[in-house]
Formats: sequence, C-alpha cells, structure tokens
Amino acid sequence: MSRVRAHTIGISLDGFATGEGQSLEAPFGHAGHRLMDWFFPTRNDADDVFVDRAWDGIGAEIMGAGKFGPPGWQDDPDWKGWWGEEPPFHTPTFVLTHQPRESIEMKGGTTFHFRNAPIEDVLAEAREAAAGQDVRIGGGPSSLREFLAAGLVDHLQVTVTPIILGRGVRLWDGLEAFEDGYDVQSVTTPSGVTHITFDRKQVA
Repeated sequence: MSRVRAHTIGISLDGFATGEGQSLEAPFGHAGHRLMDWFFPTRNDADDVFVDRAWDGIGAEIMGAGKFGPPGWQDDPDWKGWWGEEPPFHTPTFVLTHQPRESIEMKGGTTFHFRNAPIEDVLAEAREAAAGQDVRIGGGPSSLREFLAAGLVDHLQVTVTPIILGRGVRLWDGLEAFEDGYDVQSVTTPSGVTHITFDRKQVA
C-alpha cells in the first residue's frame, strides 16, 4: 500500500507551524516567511536533500483549507489558490473544506478537488488517485495534526527554525508521546535549521 507522508513542515522552537493573523497579504500570519526562509533559493545543499525528498514518488496531495487560501476564500468563486495558473503539485490535490465546490483543473497536471468528509474517506480517495504512489499531507498544521492524531502518517519531516513566535497554530498540541511509534532522526544544517524525520516503526 502507498505511504502517507508529510514533508518540509516548518515550525518554530515553541512549536508553532504558522503565525497568528493569516491573511491574503500574510499567508503565515505574523510569522511572515521566517518559518520557510531556509526553503527558498538561498538554501544550501544540505537543505536541498530534504526539499527534493518531498516531491519524490508523490501521486496525490491533501491539504487543509488554510493552506489553499486566506480566511474567507470559500466566498470568492474566482479563488484558485496561492500558486497562480500552474501550481507546483502536478497531481490530484484534495482540499479539506466545509464548503465544497466544483473541482478546478489547473495547468501542469494539478486538479483541486474540494471535500467535506472524514479524513479517512478523503485519504482513501487520494490513495486511489495516486495510483500506487504515495500521498502527501501538505498542511496546514491543524489538518496535519488531525492525520497524525488518527495514526495515518507513515513519514513526517519537520524543520525547526530557531525563532520564537509566541502565538499562532501549534503542530504538537494533543500529540503527547507521538514519537514513541516512530524512529526519529535529526540533522542540523549550516542554515541553522534542524530537520527531524519520523518514520513509523515496523511491527515485527
């Protein structure tokens, strides 16, 4: 069976994966781009390894409403996401929302499907669409946390940036001892961030 993976999830030292006050002008709220500065073209070869892994073997994507757009995007019938006419996913992409709409086919192979359904049902649909490849949970933190709490994620890679946000949306709330079910490794790169990977332990 295909694996469920989440990659390049940026978090602060105090566990926030996005800041407070998300808007059209501030996709990460008051955090700005500080959680993801390492990801952009100034990153180094050590960081590139983790970025490249995020795209390898992915056949479908699932994301929360907050990743697809700012608060209120559901009321704008012309909103097609942050990424322009050719989003970077190039796969069927399932958006979790309480206000579904018709699917949107974009350039480059991305088709956005909007679902108001239990995450297990959406994952089953994404697995079928992935045709044997893996499914990536793209975030935001609230949606990812729901998949983690349900025990549905096989591989998780977070990138800890040495900043304190103080407010926003935390990734780890309610996930006490989550690490017990995973083999955990960490690597600190010259950019100053620490990449931590969680791989589900194999049952003997």
